[in-house]
Parts: sequence; C-alpha cells; structure tokens
Amino acid sequence: MALSNLDRELLLDCLAGSEEAWRGFCDRYIGLIIHTVEHVANSFRIPLDHPSRDDLVSDVFVALLDRDCAALRQFRGDSSLAAYLVVIARRTVIKKLSLRMLPVGSNVEIESIPDSNVKSSHSSPSVDWDSAETFQGLSHEEASAIRMFHLEGKSYREIGSHLGLSENSIGPFLTRAREKLRYRA
Repeated sequence: MALSNLDRELLLDCLAGSEEAWRGFCDRYIGLIIHTVEHVANSFRIPLDHPSRDDLVSDVFVALLDRDCAALRQFRGDSSLAAYLVVIARRTVIKKLSLRMLPVGSNVEIESIPDSNVKSSHSSPSVDWDSAETFQGLSHEEASAIRMFHLEGKSYREIGSHLGLSENSIGPFLTRAREKLRYRA
C-alpha cells in the first residue's frame, strides 16, 4: 500500500516543524507503536510493566526525532507510513531489549555503545562488545550479523552482502543467533 494523502500531508507538516502536526502524528500512531513494542517484547519472552513499556515507546519517538527527524526524512513513500514506522519501532525496541539480554560482567557502559543516545536512569547491565565471552557459542558470522544489525543499524541486504548470504536468509539467521545468546548456559 502506498502512502496515503493524509499521511503525506501529516508527514510534510511534521518535517516542517508544526507542533500541531506532531501532536496529530503522535495521536495517530501511538497505538501502533505501543502494539509493536508489546509484540516485540512478547516475541523475546520479556514481560513488560507499564513504565518499561512506556520507556520503550519513548525510545521509539526519540529515534524518530533524532538528528532532525532523519528517520522520517528517509521515508520514500514506497509503503504505508504505518509499515515504515513498525520497522523503525521494531529495530529500536530490539536494540534496546538486546542490551538487556546480553551477558553482564564487563566494564563498558551502555552509554558508550555506538548509536545509544538514551542514557539509562537505572543500573543496567554493561556489555563488552569486543570480548570473546560476549558472543561465546556463536560463529564469527553470527556475532558479526548481530553487531551489524543491532549496533551498526545495517540492513538485511548489507549484512547479507557482507556475509555472502541472501537478504531473505538474514532474518532467520539473526533469530537463531539471538536464541543461542538467550539460552546459553
């Protein structure tokens, strides 16, 4: 489904800096963002209380506003705006939840991880992304894929090209790698 006229006008007004348009945008898409946050957390089997859910929803909106609305400016209109927002929300939430799932025990603060712009207000686990222990049990390709997707924001196409895999195989490849991290001893 292509971009509707209503969404096109709303998006253009938001990018022009209209506060009224931004309120309309938030009202229109808050339910979708909440649903996406809950769906992603559920698929990771991570229970969310309301404050945690609200924090993740806020992280999505921060991602949309970051760098002068860069994510919204990159929207090409090839799909519905709702579908595009789901992709952004899903990536943002997976990245935030991934930080919770990875092992504790290093001296790197979450704030120092690339592309992490939201500072934690509570004590969160730290991850040493250069440590072999962080990705213990994963192949070099699996660890590279996780780093590229979650930390570098690479697309499936870019990851597939780097690893010599088809774009369509990257989603299942990442899922299997995350499962290994989640359920290792």
